[in-house]
Amino acid sequence: MPINFALLKELCETPGAPGHEERIREIVIRELKPLADKIEVDALGNVIAMKKGTAGGRFMIAGHMDEISFMVKFIDDRGFLTFVPLGGFDPKTLTAQRVIVHGRKDLIGVMGSKPIHIMSEDDRRKPPRLEDFFIDLGLPVDKVKKLVRVGDVVTRERTVIEMGEVYNGKSFDDRIGVFVMIEAFKKAKRGKMDVYAVGTVQEEIGIRGAMVAAHNIDPDVGVALDVTLACDVPFTDKSQAISEMGKGTAIKAYDGSVVPNWKLVDWMRSLCEAKKIPWQMEVLPSGGTDTAGIQRAGKGAAAGCISVPTRYVHSVIEMIHPKDVQASIDLLAAMIKECRADQFKLR
Repeated sequence: MPINFALLKELCETPGAPGHEERIREIVIRELKPLADKIEVDALGNVIAMKKGTAGGRFMIAGHMDEISFMVKFIDDRGFLTFVPLGGFDPKTLTAQRVIVHGRKDLIGVMGSKPIHIMSEDDRRKPPRLEDFFIDLGLPVDKVKKLVRVGDVVTRERTVIEMGEVYNGKSFDDRIGVFVMIEAFKKAKRGKMDVYAVGTVQEEIGIRGAMVAAHNIDPDVGVALDVTLACDVPFTDKSQAISEMGKGTAIKAYDGSVVPNWKLVDWMRSLCEAKKIPWQMEVLPSGGTDTAGIQRAGKGAAAGCISVPTRYVHSVIEMIHPKDVQASIDLLAAMIKECRADQFKLR
């Protein structure tokens, strides 16, 4: 079954800074409402679509709707904007990029910095820092101050394209997780457990939405959907690759925030083997996902994570392979259909 590229492109290109996910939320509601028995939005902004199961228990799925972004912190007397990051950035990825400032209307801007031609030799040798950049809207200060306020958010401007055998663009972290959740929810139809498909908010600044949603749902079992590093590129030792693009869905064994339930991990591997879904293991030395928020909810849940291998994470040229996307959809759909509440107890 071909990937719904039009939906994936819409999800990735629609802006959704942490705490400002409303445009993405409307797409998720549009896609899941016809399939759910109940859909609601909580006070933090998480969208929760619930479908009743046949045998009881609560199975939570989480894909975060927000993307790494910025917030305006100052407007100078010439109309240039300085900002704080919302999420983790490698400063060198900001050079020569366009952004969208979400003021009283959306405004295209560019990331500016001191031209190399007038840098000192010491300046040229230093790695770039976030505070070395500013946003130029190409407008006089009076117009800027009418349209932009301190506290307005800024997202990155980039289209999603098909390139060779892959997809390339911004915000696959984590719109691909949201996409996998939507498509698996459609494919699975109904499972043994009550399924709660949650588009979470504010993951990039501390898995806040997942913690709130999981506290309220109190799941027995949960799975987060996110990207993982595919460092299968030149100048990187194979032992540091984490995952390989095009080799299948990645089943998380560890990241900096969580050790998943080992019985759940084993079951996910067994499902892949039985259904001939290509898979690989993921051990991520640092970083975290909504998995941790699910695991720590209430009395504690059996939690795991399905990851999509992604090159150039947290940039505007993130790259994913449709084979890995489809494998992730197939694994999640199989989990929804077959998961039972009692099968992952550790004693």
